[in-house]
Amino acid sequence: MNIAIVTGSSSGIGKEIALRLLRLGFKVIGISRTNNITNDNFEHMSADLSDNRAVIKLINKLQSYDAKILVNSAGFGVFEPHEELSITTITSMVQLNLTTPMMLSNALLRKLKKNDGYLININSIEALRASKFAGVYSATKAGLKAFGDALFEETRKSKLSITNINPDMTQSNFYDKLRFDVSDKENEKLLASDIADALEHIVTMRKGAVVSEYTMRALNFGIKKR
Repeated sequence: MNIAIVTGSSSGIGKEIALRLLRLGFKVIGISRTNNITNDNFEHMSADLSDNRAVIKLINKLQSYDAKILVNSAGFGVFEPHEELSITTITSMVQLNLTTPMMLSNALLRKLKKNDGYLININSIEALRASKFAGVYSATKAGLKAFGDALFEETRKSKLSITNINPDMTQSNFYDKLRFDVSDKENEKLLASDIADALEHIVTMRKGAVVSEYTMRALNFGIKKR
């Protein structure tokens, strides 16, 4: 049974992707601080991916898994004037959104290449634009996109497929502590299942073709302020 490793599997996009990969017949290793999935082919690893030392310990555990898919989905954002951000918030955001995906990719890349696998970064529309109050978040996402793009070029002699998925505002718990949320209107938001649909397309299409970048937006613009 092929193995997929998914970060942020406890909720939102990460959970929806983990469930979709289970339905596609993968054994899924879900990495998050808590677990909300029960399935015979699902294994949970508890880790705080914003803690560098915890990531190093996690990597030591993952070395024994012959992974075919790595989905870097875990992430968080704080949207405030830059001078209002604490140093802890800045370092945690950079670690979780950018450093951890690079560390996990580094640790698993040889196996992903050997297995003609897939490396998928769940990025953000903010990787493609500049928004006020999003300096650190946008920087981490732009950095993750640049990392994925460079790694795609680096590994093109292999059969590893690398994709950056850049979703716009997606209904999830990402916004629970923020001052805004997705719209209540169906055509003004993305659903986590939309992102899982994109991932299914990526891992089921002909191996000779790669969607290296997958940008997803709601049909109409909408936002809800708290």
